[in-house]
Amino acid sequence: VGHICQTHSNTHRYLFLSPAERTGSLGCIGWFIVIVSGFFAALLFPITIWFCVKIVQEYERAVIFRLGRITDRKAKGPGIFFVLPCTDNCIKVDLRTVSFDIPPQEILTKDSVTVSVDGVVYFRVSNPIASVANVSNADFSTRLLAQTTLRNVLGTKNLAELLSDREGIAHSMQSNLDEATDDWGIKVERVEIKDVKLPHQLQRAMAAEAEAAREARAKVIAAEGEMNASRALKEASLVIAESPSALQLRYLQTLNTIAAEKNSTIIFPLPIDVMTHFMRK
Repeated sequence: VGHICQTHSNTHRYLFLSPAERTGSLGCIGWFIVIVSGFFAALLFPITIWFCVKIVQEYERAVIFRLGRITDRKAKGPGIFFVLPCTDNCIKVDLRTVSFDIPPQEILTKDSVTVSVDGVVYFRVSNPIASVANVSNADFSTRLLAQTTLRNVLGTKNLAELLSDREGIAHSMQSNLDEATDDWGIKVERVEIKDVKLPHQLQRAMAAEAEAAREARAKVIAAEGEMNASRALKEASLVIAESPSALQLRYLQTLNTIAAEKNSTIIFPLPIDVMTHFMRK
């Protein structure tokens, strides 16, 4: 582990050396090979021109290794540039944004619920030299790291947080991925949670719980409506009791309503006071 850390720190120091310091580390034999290569390139110029000229697209950059060492702090491109045959090795790096799907991951949440979650990650190469010199395959390494990060982040969340706070989880994943891949020259632009699949038994239990909650709210609303209706009837009875003729007008209004329905039923209103007189006898 100490050897790996020392190699990693040496790589960082080497990436920030000046071009003169880097080319100076080639040594006498390296300089001799470079001079011989340049001599033959100039001697066979009509033929070697096809091996010396390199072209990279607008969305690409070229990292040049001269005798195994990076020649410049900045990658070449876009456009045309020259290299020495036999001594220079050119590696092209694509700077466009790449997207990939995170395979569904079986995750145990903080409240011991097993769910299947998948997502999508958008990233790009921000430092071509670091993406070539610090990691063997930046694309594949970022994909593997995204899977483990998804499992680690969601393992600290409850099921309710997982279903309601997807944006916060995605932002946390993006921060963790961006920090971890910074040494690789990778910039994670966006992370999204696509789907959360729950077990069928848990789905039925949640549906039953939601249905019971809706029924309880419906009963409460119906009870409140009955209470308000009873209060309105009480107020109406008090108004009618203050004026005896109001009850007779209510009878007539009821007859008018029944007559508008075109039925053959005939209703004769009978005052209640008359019925009480016969009942007393």
